[in-house]
Amino acid sequence: MLVIHVDMDAFYASVEVRDNPELKGKPLIIGALPTERGVVATCSYEARKYGVHSAMNIKEAYRLCPHGIYMHGNFERYRAVSAELHKIWNDYASASEYVALDEAYLDVTETAGTVERAREFAQEIKRRVLEEQKLTCSVGLAYSKTAAKTASEEKKPNGYFEILTPDEFTNLLSERDVRALYTVGAKTAERLNQLGIFNVKDIKGKSEDVIRILGKQGRLIVELASGIDDRKVIPYRPEDAKSISRELTFQEDVSDYEFLKHALLLLAISVERRARRVGLRGKGVVLKLTYANMKSITRSKIVLEAVHSITIYREAVKLLSQVQHEPVRLVGVGIYNLTDGEYEQLVLEGFELEQSQSPEEELERELQRLQTVYNLDFAGHLDQIYCGETLYKTIEYMRKKRH
Repeated sequence: MLVIHVDMDAFYASVEVRDNPELKGKPLIIGALPTERGVVATCSYEARKYGVHSAMNIKEAYRLCPHGIYMHGNFERYRAVSAELHKIWNDYASASEYVALDEAYLDVTETAGTVERAREFAQEIKRRVLEEQKLTCSVGLAYSKTAAKTASEEKKPNGYFEILTPDEFTNLLSERDVRALYTVGAKTAERLNQLGIFNVKDIKGKSEDVIRILGKQGRLIVELASGIDDRKVIPYRPEDAKSISRELTFQEDVSDYEFLKHALLLLAISVERRARRVGLRGKGVVLKLTYANMKSITRSKIVLEAVHSITIYREAVKLLSQVQHEPVRLVGVGIYNLTDGEYEQLVLEGFELEQSQSPEEELERELQRLQTVYNLDFAGHLDQIYCGETLYKTIEYMRKKRH
């Protein structure tokens, strides 16, 4: 098998720099602002020199890099750029597996046929991404998915590397920390360390212990340490998703559960819009809350059809009424048990609507109520609610207005 792994370099930050050259060469941090709750989504390489990295608490990032430029991400723009990148990558692969907006595995076994041609593909991808999108990417060519990802990380940013045999893979990683292996995170590494395993080469001598302690994951780790990875490149299909959800973190804890219901309405609209775009509908609704003490809970309910946003909203409100009312830091709503097919206008059992009202009319009534309470104007802007930044700003405005 011949696999190319493409990984865009600091994707969100690079798109911002491309579209605003004044940001070039500056430590740019995408995510929350220093005055807000939240984390770093990504950052430029200039910011990484100060120790800033993805998923870092934004307060810690600001401590490390107080002179950095902080901004919210424009995820609709990033998705649009990602779609154009996918068009480029798909020209070379018989199967493309998208891991995120900025990363993909490409099976070029049949389309390239030889290692030499696969190398040409890799260089063509780098060239076209630069010429057509004015962005750089790091590319790895290898005999397996794990090796390809390892290769793409080897010469970042804007690099190319190849690992063509299991021996090349094991020789490269032998002396490295166990976290260099796919699936080995901080907690797994800690358990391996307790077995006296610190480097990848240590796994071979204690393979039975690894499998005994970690089970199925342990067996995979043992195989990967020997360069064995037979996983196929699996094309992404929207219908394969297990759920679709939206959540947000409030900048201040919320004790007003009437306001939470209002937030759930806009979250439900966002979820429904995302599901509709990929032709999916759910047969279950889930509510997620993180309280001020960081305790998280989820509540879910199987329903006949979670199709319309008003349906999702009403079921989420029912779930909210059943939880303990304490200050809330984060709220989220989603649908699961997804199926594809045409949307139908259905009314759930126990879903109380006036006979003369359709779901669309009920949604309009609820939105009018929000417009009155918060002095909002949704006219012509409702389709933008599924955009993360618009949703976040709208609900934060509502929270402040509520006080």
